[in-house]
Amino acid sequence: MKNNKSKIKIKICGLRREEDVAIVNKYKPDLIGFVFAESKRRINFNQAIKLKKNLNKDILVVGVFVDAKIQDITCLIEKKIIDIVQVHGNEDEEYIANLKEFDESIKIIKAILVKSKDDIKRWENSQVDYILLDSGKGSGKTFNWDLIGNIKKPFFIAGGINSENVDEVAKFNPFGIDLSSGAEENGFKSSKKIAKIMASLK
Repeated sequence: MKNNKSKIKIKICGLRREEDVAIVNKYKPDLIGFVFAESKRRINFNQAIKLKKNLNKDILVVGVFVDAKIQDITCLIEKKIIDIVQVHGNEDEEYIANLKEFDESIKIIKAILVKSKDDIKRWENSQVDYILLDSGKGSGKTFNWDLIGNIKKPFFIAGGINSENVDEVAKFNPFGIDLSSGAEENGFKSSKKIAKIMASLK
């Protein structure tokens, strides 16, 4: 499979400290993620405001949610704290439509727990803009990449990606690669690990 690694978007998810913002400002991934769902990386509204204030303006912010109230998401969009919405729960097409009704220009990423090709096909004709293929919320483990196949919709690959396997992931020509635990040491974002991954892809 041919691929152009330099075109793959890099998303670093789970920023929660000023130090994390300083690291991503240095290496400039395309996107970062603020987690508003139950997680060890969860941040609240006020923390998000502070982190966003010091973030490089060229880096897009993805808000990560699980079955959140629509108004909680739209509030973050209105306050310009997030640019893109990522949903990880039981959100259905009606939920997606309600988000788009608020603002049709909102870009939405739907995270999918991939156990079979059918899990991917189900969302290929959805109103969502991107799908994110994952092994589970923050599991830090890879899924069976052979299930990917030809996907019509732009997609991200997540789950257990690190500097050791990022070249292999790039062969599937994803729109983007989503990193969280693979960009951390001792539970915190690592400048060394992010630098290695960025160098490999860019």
